[in-house]
Amino acid sequence: GRLEAVTQQMGYHPQYLDSFLKMQHYLLHMDGPLPFDCRHYIAIMAAARHQCRYLVNLHVLQFLRAGGDPQWLRGLDFIPPKLRNLNEINKILAHRPWLITKEHIEKLLKISEWSWSLAELVHAVVLLAHCHALASFVFGCGCEQDEGPAGRAPLKPLSPGNQCFCEATAGNGCSQELLRMNRKRSLDSCMELDSLRERMQRIHVETEGREETRLLQQDREEGERQGAEVGVQDGRHRSDPSAGLPHPADTDREVTSATNLACYMQDPDFGYQDFARRDEDQTQVFRVQDYSWEDHGFSLVNRLYSDIGHLLDEKFRMVDGLQSSAMAKRQGCEPSVFKRGIWNYIHCMFGIRYDDYDYAEVNQLLERMLKVYIKTVTCYPEKTNSEMFDRFWKQFKHSEKVHVNLLILEARMQAELLYALQAITQYMV
Repeated sequence: GRLEAVTQQMGYHPQYLDSFLKMQHYLLHMDGPLPFDCRHYIAIMAAARHQCRYLVNLHVLQFLRAGGDPQWLRGLDFIPPKLRNLNEINKILAHRPWLITKEHIEKLLKISEWSWSLAELVHAVVLLAHCHALASFVFGCGCEQDEGPAGRAPLKPLSPGNQCFCEATAGNGCSQELLRMNRKRSLDSCMELDSLRERMQRIHVETEGREETRLLQQDREEGERQGAEVGVQDGRHRSDPSAGLPHPADTDREVTSATNLACYMQDPDFGYQDFARRDEDQTQVFRVQDYSWEDHGFSLVNRLYSDIGHLLDEKFRMVDGLQSSAMAKRQGCEPSVFKRGIWNYIHCMFGIRYDDYDYAEVNQLLERMLKVYIKTVTCYPEKTNSEMFDRFWKQFKHSEKVHVNLLILEARMQAELLYALQAITQYMV
């Protein structure tokens, strides 16, 4: 459940890290419509859609610390129907957010005793979008790996190992107020870690047993047959056949973890598909001029979940204000032009269009391999292998690569929020 891998990467941009920590702390640990254990379980569901063991393991521990029922960790069949009903919107937002409609919203809000309130649903939607986007960052920067990939320094361990975001980044600009609020929580968590691990082990032993052994064998055989060759749709790039395979010493742990993740999602084959551009059917395109974060989404989310809109808006503005002059200079353009090209390319993959933007600029600004990397991390981050971060754009500094991954995180999160909040608005109207 350690988070120093993420905070170390974000620490290259301490001002952004500060805004990220404030938003995440508010979302998970401050007063809000959803109970604390449910927040972490929703995060588990979201991270599982992208097979992000890093985030799933973190939130399993946090879920238990918040008093969550260990039986829920057996999978979606063992949770309350109200939470289970969130599965459909989780699946859609993670992979094809343009498919979400007001009917999905209405279904969640009108299911007799298992209905959601609008405030609860907005809280859940922000959680889902946050964890989907954070999974992209985790894979994009190699945080899913136990050690840094070859050619990069290994991630520096911090102690104690289970610190929260704020506690682990005291020197990276996190506000003293948040540190003070979290200190007692972190110290208590340290004392509970060993017992929580024992409880988790008992849960897995009790629920998996011989069935898990059988699934492990099937997965090994399947992995041996198929290897780990990854096809990337944009550019038809193929990775090294061995890049996606776990280290031999870690095979059992990797496969066990993947098997356990399957219980947290339904319809695992549902994934990203290229947004169908249909010029003759303009209703298929999401036009920012008609529904934007600044003019519509911000006010709605802030009204239904107090103050979260301000924290999200600060985070969006912070990533937009990050310096990228050297990065843009190599591409022969102004920093703002380069960043907008990346942002609009990401939104374009989700069917979001800006009428005042010439999309021909994307091909001029972004070289092919950079586009392949961005699309992979954005749309199917679980297919990102540990070598892509280094191999695709060697001319960029490490901090500049992290900057691009922050743009991916925020652009993706905003795209999911725009679709979800527009559907909520249509339901309310």
